[in-house]
Amino acid sequence: MRIDLPENVNRIIHTLEEHGFEAYVVGGCVRDVMLGRMPQDWDITTSAQPKQVKALFPRTVDTGIRHGTVTVLCGGTGYEVTTYRIDGEYEDARHPKYVLFTPELPEDLKRRDFTVNAMAYNETRGLVDAFGGAEDLRKGIIRCVGNPKDRFAEDALRMLRAVRFAAQLDFSIEEQTRKAIRENAPLLAKVSAERIQAELVKLLVSGRPQEIRTAYELSLTAVFLPEFDWMMETPQQNKHHCYTVGEHTVHSLEHVRADKVLRLTMLLHDVAKPQCMTTDEAGQNHFKGHPGQGEKLAESILRRLKFDNDTIRRVCRLVRFHDERPPLTEESIRRTVSRIGIEQFPALFAVKRADTLAQSGYRRAEKLRYIEEFEQIYHKIQSENQCIQKKDLAVSGQDLIAMGMHTGKEIGSVLEQLFEEVLEHPEWNEREKLLELAHKLAAPFI
Repeated sequence: MRIDLPENVNRIIHTLEEHGFEAYVVGGCVRDVMLGRMPQDWDITTSAQPKQVKALFPRTVDTGIRHGTVTVLCGGTGYEVTTYRIDGEYEDARHPKYVLFTPELPEDLKRRDFTVNAMAYNETRGLVDAFGGAEDLRKGIIRCVGNPKDRFAEDALRMLRAVRFAAQLDFSIEEQTRKAIRENAPLLAKVSAERIQAELVKLLVSGRPQEIRTAYELSLTAVFLPEFDWMMETPQQNKHHCYTVGEHTVHSLEHVRADKVLRLTMLLHDVAKPQCMTTDEAGQNHFKGHPGQGEKLAESILRRLKFDNDTIRRVCRLVRFHDERPPLTEESIRRTVSRIGIEQFPALFAVKRADTLAQSGYRRAEKLRYIEEFEQIYHKIQSENQCIQKKDLAVSGQDLIAMGMHTGKEIGSVLEQLFEEVLEHPEWNEREKLLELAHKLAAPFI
């Protein structure tokens, strides 16, 4: 087969070859091209050692020189060039104790995680595929290079990466690899929260977020998201549901677009249902208070996984309000949007639709129609620039000071009363009208 390499990549490879070294593109870029995808990065592997690479190119960065990686700057872009290496013994399921450089490409390839990531290519030799990666690509299989237990002992994150690659590529995990993941899942506890978070997000925003179920089946979520296991094991015996809490969650992920905040929200929107569940005399399950409890539990989980504060805030607010059902009047919707926060819309509508589509068919059309009408009223309010935030009042604290009011809580109280009036009567949000009202409300304070 032939791969059309970018000009800069070819230039780097040819430069290395002209000086007596081997060089290939390697790993994910080869895999992606063979799948008809555009690689995000072009990684190069070579028999040249880091000092030799640096000597051949005028602009380089010592990205990971201790482990053999030099970034070569070419045409304004950086390309990682890594020396063939053999990893020493692993002690922490993450880092080798030492790295040995080797002149042999097969020695380098056999330390890689999966066969589909262990192929190399250059124009001189073509495809180097020592472990059947091309055949596994054809079959749609994620399989470890060599003994899967050895690969997972080297880097335990590879177990979650296997699930993530299956989700991104729509592949299945080969049986021996699955078995090894299940047996070695506890090793994932040695991996940092930041690395787990990165793989989880990639899985969730993939084309198959439902592969989170595979992470559960292989005992991985028991390590980094035990709350999900509890959800998978919690029934929902009532007419609105046909799945366990966990299965409902999995299905809801399929009904929302591939956005990090939306997918995380669907993953966690019912996270507190297991702890809130009660069963009535008829055997029906109820989950009173789960949105509020879910907000607190979601925050705890997201902080544990080291998510940034903005993501935590946005997800938790959506979890808190995912079950809101205000009356379908303009005033009620204005008050609801004001209370929840305008920044939560229109994401909240996407969350509510995904939640509904993952429930039973009971009154589904009615529920979806309600969401549609809710959204229509919201858009009408927006299109008419109705005031739903205090900062959009036609008067400000400065206007009240100019009237003779003192700064402090009295001004805040009057502004709050004016805002309440405008929520009820949006047409009153005019400067003259509000100043007239303000004079009456402020009279005791002047």
